[in-house]
Amino acid sequence: MDAPSKIGDRSTSDVVVRLRTLEGRDEWIYCHSDILVEKSKYFADRLSDNWPTCQILDSRNCVEVYCQELDFDHHVNVLRLFYVVIDGSVDDLWNGVKNALGILQVGIQLGCPQIVTACVNYLEAVPWEESEEEEILRIIPGMGSEVEPILARLQPVNLSAIRGIFISTLRFAMSSPPSLMNDLKSSAQEQLEYMITEDDDSPLLIADDDIKSEVKDCVGRLFSRFNNLLEVYLCEPAESVDEAGKMTLFQSYLADFSWACQLLSKLEIMRVFVNSWVDASDKIVAIMQSSPTVEMIGIKLKVVEVVAKVLESIGYGTVILPTTKRLHMVKIWLPFVRITKPLIDSVMTSDDDSLEFKIDGELWQSLESTFVSILLALPSVNQAEILTEWLENEYICYPDLTEAFEVWCYRSKVANRRLALIEGGHCAL
Repeated sequence: MDAPSKIGDRSTSDVVVRLRTLEGRDEWIYCHSDILVEKSKYFADRLSDNWPTCQILDSRNCVEVYCQELDFDHHVNVLRLFYVVIDGSVDDLWNGVKNALGILQVGIQLGCPQIVTACVNYLEAVPWEESEEEEILRIIPGMGSEVEPILARLQPVNLSAIRGIFISTLRFAMSSPPSLMNDLKSSAQEQLEYMITEDDDSPLLIADDDIKSEVKDCVGRLFSRFNNLLEVYLCEPAESVDEAGKMTLFQSYLADFSWACQLLSKLEIMRVFVNSWVDASDKIVAIMQSSPTVEMIGIKLKVVEVVAKVLESIGYGTVILPTTKRLHMVKIWLPFVRITKPLIDSVMTSDDDSLEFKIDGELWQSLESTFVSILLALPSVNQAEILTEWLENEYICYPDLTEAFEVWCYRSKVANRRLALIEGGHCAL
């Protein structure tokens, strides 16, 4: 049996492939016509009797191939691969994604179906780095249907699949898994927001009534578990509230609520959350007041963050509540915030390492503005009651209700004249 041919074997070669670049690079590669004809349509055409001219170099047929300098090594690799059995039994022929892309381009140019198929199978299966993915997106789309399998992982997904993964992610993001899964849960929450956010691209999912209904159900289940925890707290001695496990669970719920507010705001369905929070407010404040420990201050801070989002929805008309509920929210949360801010400030002042208690100054300012907005929308007699209590309170500095006080004074002073003009206008009519 004859020994297999080897690339570069001058003693058995009958053809020279002359690789040349515009920069002047010129390399002779001694090959074998039977292998070139079998593996490449381009070489089969060049070495056929139908080709009009035939160059002779070193007493052999010569085929000149011009290429870019960047592609020179890829052309050499393709010629070497002609002499390798590519049957899927060896996977390390390509030396990475970038090299495989270069070989694939040359393989298509030279009409090498076996190499093209092997490259496609490799690129379709291996992981890509971000820069490699960008390169694939730049090169592959214009190369024809034979390379389309490479892009399978990047193709748009049908709506049914998107809805399925959104709902599954939503249920997990609003569940209460073991603490070891907190990072996974946080990732799920981030991706849910990303799916419905419009940035440089359109949202992955436009929430319809069915999606919104599922979100509301998940929020309802989350609040149901939270309310059960509140009942446990209220039925047990005060010192048991400080137990680490219960505090961690309580804090976890608050973190979920803070995130849920962002999601619900984007979906424009904050009402379901606001109503549930209003109903639970008395219990939450009662539990917060029962334990003044430093550990509980951290939880109070989380409560303030959620309260700010709830009150903002109420104060600026995103969620419409009757007067009694709006008044109740002011009466229960105004004293809580008034007392909690100095506690948090004192911890931050006395402990330089108290990063967990740091809060954005804009949140306090926003919360103050929200209280003013809600207060000014209440009946004037209720405003007077709240402002009187504020003026007599030792924590008058925060929240500063001066703006509401000034508006109340003006409205009260001109009320009779205003209403008389209105009544006079009606009589004239």
